[in-house]
Amino acid sequence: MALAPSPSDTITQLNAARNLALGDAAFYSQIVPGVTPLINVLAPLELRRWGADFLAETFASPMLSAEEKQKLCLGVLDQLKAFLDTPAEDTVVIKSVVQTAASVYPLVFRHIIANPHDGLTWQKMAAIKSSILRRMDTAPPGVRICCIKFVQRVVQTQTPGSVADPRRPDQNEISLALVPQDHPIIPPSNLEAEASGLLDRLLGVLQENISDALIATATLNSLGGLVRYRPSIANKILSTVLNFNPLKQTNSPMTPKRRVMIRSMARTTRAFLFNILKRNNNHPLGGRIQQYIERLQHSLTEVFDESSRKRAAPVEPTDGLDHAKRQRLDAEVAATPPQDVTNFELLPGPVSFKQVFTITGEAGVTNFDVQAIPIDIVAKILVPLLAVIDLPKMNNAINAVRARYLSLGRRAPADALEAAQTANGARRVPSSPYDSGYSTEDAEQVFNRLDNAPPDDSALVKPPEVALGPFRMPPPPPLSEDEIEEYSKTAVQRVFGTLTVLDESTAAKSHKLGLNRLAASNNDRDGWLTVLTRLATRASAGLDNSVIKSERGSRAVPRRFSLSDRIRDALYLYVIADFRRRIDVAISWLSEEWFNDRIQLEQAEIDGTGGTKPPVQTYEKWVLKVMDGILVPYLDAKDKVLIRFLSEIPGVNTDILLRVKKLARDPERVGLAVTALQ
Repeated sequence: MALAPSPSDTITQLNAARNLALGDAAFYSQIVPGVTPLINVLAPLELRRWGADFLAETFASPMLSAEEKQKLCLGVLDQLKAFLDTPAEDTVVIKSVVQTAASVYPLVFRHIIANPHDGLTWQKMAAIKSSILRRMDTAPPGVRICCIKFVQRVVQTQTPGSVADPRRPDQNEISLALVPQDHPIIPPSNLEAEASGLLDRLLGVLQENISDALIATATLNSLGGLVRYRPSIANKILSTVLNFNPLKQTNSPMTPKRRVMIRSMARTTRAFLFNILKRNNNHPLGGRIQQYIERLQHSLTEVFDESSRKRAAPVEPTDGLDHAKRQRLDAEVAATPPQDVTNFELLPGPVSFKQVFTITGEAGVTNFDVQAIPIDIVAKILVPLLAVIDLPKMNNAINAVRARYLSLGRRAPADALEAAQTANGARRVPSSPYDSGYSTEDAEQVFNRLDNAPPDDSALVKPPEVALGPFRMPPPPPLSEDEIEEYSKTAVQRVFGTLTVLDESTAAKSHKLGLNRLAASNNDRDGWLTVLTRLATRASAGLDNSVIKSERGSRAVPRRFSLSDRIRDALYLYVIADFRRRIDVAISWLSEEWFNDRIQLEQAEIDGTGGTKPPVQTYEKWVLKVMDGILVPYLDAKDKVLIRFLSEIPGVNTDILLRVKKLARDPERVGLAVTALQ
């Protein structure tokens, strides 16, 4: 009789199957039904842990489609219920089972919506849900965190959500909005009431200011998805979070563990609120959220930054220093004020600006480089400092600098005298051993003698004249086609990068000059856009094709790179990035295209080439591309952008009307299509 394989051998084989499924998600449909009997409640602990972890990984895998998960989940409900009903089951197994239940609950919910008579499956799911909810308050912390995730999925599933397309319920988000009002198994009223109660139970963790940081942070992390996907309950959740005080435990004795717990809850709360403001800058509660974040940051600084602060200055005795602590210092030396150098005279030799303007003897002040301070900060602090400055000290400093300037002026004649003596090679023989070596003539006598001296012949010799021709820079080498294309792309990118930093508040102006406005008269958004649209439409008109003449005749060679098309592509991408706010840009651009087409047609008729080769009509091409790219796919029933677009563009043809008619295929946008056609 063959021996049963050991658990380690079985796990080795199961890991091989698991790796196969990770490589190709199509194998999950074959592996899950075969693995389920091996991981029952009677299996060894190692197999039960592996099986529960494998099921949690399977139903959380993004590679497996929702349809396949819905088929597989019906076969594992009995296994999940058996694990939860087993007394004293392993904690690791229970954690994985709860995670699996959180993943399969929306799938079972959708199955019951499509199969209203499958009451047995819903009874199994209801039993699993009840068992998990009983563990939510008494289980170990790891299991409780998984239970919080399960409750979050139940609330999200049993709360009405948005329905994108009522004709295809399988493509919509799973929510209570998909359940018919007369459903025999899951009536919407009962489910919504249950979801409201579970949400209150979830928010009760924050309202009670629980001391367990793991539960509080897990609750905050689970509420983020509800705020994002369920706007109907978002305000209730935000109000609860704004009333939550993660620093309430600071009144208790501060231990290292409690310090980490408080920091964790505070940072999670701040991250939760930051993400809400990041997704919606104009949130109705934005001001209150910002105040809460600033108050929380200030409280954290007050509580936890005490260790990084400097120690307070020691208290010195009022009648001198303490000789027991400072035996080598005298009170008179310590009480000496900072050295004042306003009366110092300048030393002989070269003098710098620093020596002229130095009015203090403190080394830290004299060696500080004021150029390191930005000029805007200097302008802000200069006026308050001048308002509180001591006027006598200010006058003394000004007088000291003035005296130094005067002393520098008195040095000038002596310096000129020394230079003159050096230039003429003056030599003086001392008359006695006690001669000091200085001339007895004053400066005026020396200057008069120098003026009467014969001129130096070497100074009268003129330098030879050299005839220099005009200097010309060598011409730059011609650019290749690849270099022209690369530089043109870079120039277009830099111009559109400038648009992102300009203030868009100047986009709406009270006075518009239309097609006759002066392009780029102001360095604003409208000016740059006017330059770009006219570069795309007018600057290179007729230059896209080059004519090459040869013995066989002339032929047109299309350019590989067109600057106009590059600018048009960039304008198109700029518009679709935020088309509701930039629809005026699209209308202005297309108006320029239409105007350019009309001018090209008139010029072709004048030249007599209109019948043989009419110019390319770019307006029709780009107006259809704009409609296909942004207007038709993203419009809703209440959006008025299409009506404004059709009413302001200069021309409407049959192709544009056909695209508007396609909107009527959607029942929600029939009214918009009719209004636009009218």
